[in-house]
Amino acid sequence: MPDGEQQERDQQEPQDAHGRRDTLDAPEADEERRRRRAHFLRELHEAKALRDRVQPRRARAARMRQAMRMRTFRW
Repeated sequence: MPDGEQQERDQQEPQDAHGRRDTLDAPEADEERRRRRAHFLRELHEAKALRDRVQPRRARAARMRQAMRMRTFRW
């Protein structure tokens, strides 16, 4: 395809900030974003739980530091 045709096509198809084609309308895009975010957060929680199981000393130290931060936090 000649460069002129490619540039013309790129100008006709809207893109979002990441260069993806705008094929979904707003509610579907929002629903897809929420689904991907929920999946990411589930995997993150699983990864943190696994890390806590395989490194109990580090996990305990992190819990103690968090407890200390919460004790010294001023409302």
